[in-house]
Amino acid sequence: MKEETELARLRIAAVRRGLTDEGFVDEKSYALALRFLEGDFGRVDRLVEELGSLTPRVVVIGAMGISAFHKLYPDTPVVFTGIAADPIALGWVQSYARPGGMLTGNVMNAVGGEETMAQKRLGFFRELVPDLKRLGVIGPAAGPLATKEKDALHKAAGQFGFEVLHYDIKTADDLEGAFASGLRDDVSGFYISGEPLLFGNLARVMTLVTGAKKPTFGAYPEWGRASLLMSYSTDPLEGYRNAGAYAAKILKGTKPSELPVLQASKFALVINQKTAKSLGIIVSPTLSALADEVIE
Repeated sequence: MKEETELARLRIAAVRRGLTDEGFVDEKSYALALRFLEGDFGRVDRLVEELGSLTPRVVVIGAMGISAFHKLYPDTPVVFTGIAADPIALGWVQSYARPGGMLTGNVMNAVGGEETMAQKRLGFFRELVPDLKRLGVIGPAAGPLATKEKDALHKAAGQFGFEVLHYDIKTADDLEGAFASGLRDDVSGFYISGEPLLFGNLARVMTLVTGAKKPTFGAYPEWGRASLLMSYSTDPLEGYRNAGAYAAKILKGTKPSELPVLQASKFALVINQKTAKSLGIIVSPTLSALADEVIE
């Protein structure tokens, strides 16, 4: 296991805060066994087996490996977080209010689903790029979240009169080619899917975003803080804190089936003013006032 990244460190700290909120004292009343994918999703099965062999009392999983772990270790409680997909459609829970099994947790989408979120992001982006003619979408074609994002953007494209071009990526090695194709097609800007493959390769994506010199938007606050022109989403770290609190409740005897799946209720608009200036984009005072964070 490589040294944890800063993002992983923040997530672990958030889980610990959730445990502390429920009265668990670090290193005295619990111990964490940590595993990181480090952007390589081919390692999921191996890490799942490693964690399962430790016979944990509860497992917190962010984004990838949830189905794999539950399939191999169906009797171990799992708290999921960091996902923007429907856990009912994925077969993880029976309902949000009554999960009904060994899985529970929280999701980053709110009532109304990812379609509403994608349209909201696009609305902010069009205020920054009003002459949007052609939008390049970077993400896996078959991903459950990417499919919903793409459908929402295509629906908006028909309404507002711009074209959507999708650039499929199956591994992180496809990123360079996807951006290059978008530039050849002279897209007005890029949308970065919220799929885990993109989030797990944050640094690589941001290097390509900077090199493309095109206005780019996406989901997570970390992306807006890094170099995307803007982002709009719930804060994933709040989800990890809630996951830690749920893990503590399970350790104290609450069954996962008794803990409702939490949906996001607080969202953050991040505008990167530094990126806007480099692209010659003027952020209106109205939009700046709406932003939860403006990165100078």
